Amino acid sequence: MDPLTLGILGIICLLALLALGVHIGVALGFVGFLGSSLIVGLDASMWGSVNAMYYKLASFELITVPLFIIMGYLASVGDLSTNIFFTLRQWIGNLRGGLGIATVFSCTIFGTICGSSLVTASVFAMVAAPQMRKQGYDKRLAYGICASSGLIGMLIPPSILMVVYGYLSGVSVGKLLVGGIYPGLLLTLFYSITILTLVRIRPHLIGSVPLPQSTLGEKIRDLVKLWPIIIVALVFFVGIFGGIFNPTEAAAVATFAILVLLFYIKRRQSWGLLWSAVKDTGRTTAMIFLIMGSASIFSQFMVLSGITEGVADFIIGLNLPSLGFVIIILVIYLIMGCFLDSISMLSITIPLFNPVLPKMGIDPFWYAMVVIMAIEIGMITPPVGLCVYGAKAVAEPDVTLEDIFAGMMPFFWASLAALVIMVAFPGLSFILPSLIK
Repeated sequence: MDPLTLGILGIICLLALLALGVHIGVALGFVGFLGSSLIVGLDASMWGSVNAMYYKLASFELITVPLFIIMGYLASVGDLSTNIFFTLRQWIGNLRGGLGIATVFSCTIFGTICGSSLVTASVFAMVAAPQMRKQGYDKRLAYGICASSGLIGMLIPPSILMVVYGYLSGVSVGKLLVGGIYPGLLLTLFYSITILTLVRIRPHLIGSVPLPQSTLGEKIRDLVKLWPIIIVALVFFVGIFGGIFNPTEAAAVATFAILVLLFYIKRRQSWGLLWSAVKDTGRTTAMIFLIMGSASIFSQFMVLSGITEGVADFIIGLNLPSLGFVIIILVIYLIMGCFLDSISMLSITIPLFNPVLPKMGIDPFWYAMVVIMAIEIGMITPPVGLCVYGAKAVAEPDVTLEDIFAGMMPFFWASLAALVIMVAFPGLSFILPSLIK
């Protein structure tokens, strides 16, 4: 059997294994190793697979991944999310739709110390959604806001997905991290506009229960509670923008800052919370590294089979304009988001699609930005929608999965509108990365 046919069969086999519920890391490694063995022999495939996995994972820079993960866990147990939300609630909560907008803003700020959409959605589903319901918000809208706003947590740096994309594709991780600020703020704006629009055309969604009035002094005292987040954000952003730290060093310093703050805030409880965060970080990191290592084996198989070149030649043969190609790819990612998580999608598609970019004249950084945005939208699309499931896991008993999916639909359309802006105006994606020293 010729290598190209083996490559096609390998992709079909991979999809079949995923449909059967096999873990993505196991499926990628199994298909990649077996396919390579059939092409170059067992011994060569063994050595090639070991080397591919080793050189992909034995990188000092990849320590960024567990650091970003533990930052999110420490931030979620250190009451930082609660302080952010209740402070913003004091300032804008009494506006029409203000509590929902405060939740969106809180997720944006929390995103500066947490690199995970799932953690962000889950934390604010616990903190913000019950408060919105007390003020008369419809339960679907309250939890829909939290699940959707979780996307911002993976776009605003630090972002685990940006790091994974960078190391799988070769695009600068530093540029990706800084570039994520733009789509994150764009989503914040679009979600806020969506809430204001909803409460105008359907005022019954937010009820009419007023919040207790706070004096200016009380508001300022609450604002002071945000100093831990400001310190960590300054360390991270000023360090990268100023050329003081590379992304790995910035992650290490920011993690240390959050750790110090945790011990300052929680004191005697800190050791137990730290141990819990370390265990959760170990499990999550092991899963991500398994997927990344297996993806390198699968990528090697794609190259050996010639399917990478075959896909590139086929796409180029269609004589599509660059924009047409990007739109087709984005639609594919949006569909895949209904069934796969973010890292799994990247692991499968980067070996297939990214080699086409130079031949199509597409800037790899801008392509990365719009692809990551499309993948993040997949975090709220049914039937998978991991952010929705994360919100459901901590939701109140009377809230169903269908309620949360229904509540997030306006924000799904708002996310698509933001993606259209990013595609239509590519130059905006380069403004912030161009400022890095």
